[in-house]
Amino acid sequence: MKQCHISADGAATCPRSLDPGGSPGTLTINQLLLQSRIGLERVHASDLEREMAAGALVVDTRPVDQRDRDGDLPGAVVIDRNVLEWRLDPSSPHRLPIAGDPARRIVVVCNEGYSSSLAAHTLQRLGLTRATDLIGGFQAWAALRKQSG
Repeated sequence: MKQCHISADGAATCPRSLDPGGSPGTLTINQLLLQSRIGLERVHASDLEREMAAGALVVDTRPVDQRDRDGDLPGAVVIDRNVLEWRLDPSSPHRLPIAGDPARRIVVVCNEGYSSSLAAHTLQRLGLTRATDLIGGFQAWAALRKQSG
């Protein structure tokens, strides 16, 4: 597998995939994920409560079946992934009232911390520059909570 490289100024360069299954000029999901995580100040599960106390908006994007199976994330706002950008973009007529401040810290949480990285990167591109995600997602948070007893 080809590797992405990060220059001294933080820019990522990822070779384009020429796999027979993909089109020339496309990225693999791993390359896209790496590019998306550049610029994210990702949050550890042990720091999530502190982030919330400091005013961060925590957004749970897990599907309803995962929330039903594993439980809720206390203090998080549930926003379906398919409408996330519309609900948080300060310029969107469909935004939630809690999304009016583009400088607010937003921590996106998915199940394992993959799709949340892609979502946080997209939010940053919409001007929500402090958007980030939870490393390991809900599962990391739940494991930490279980260890704490």
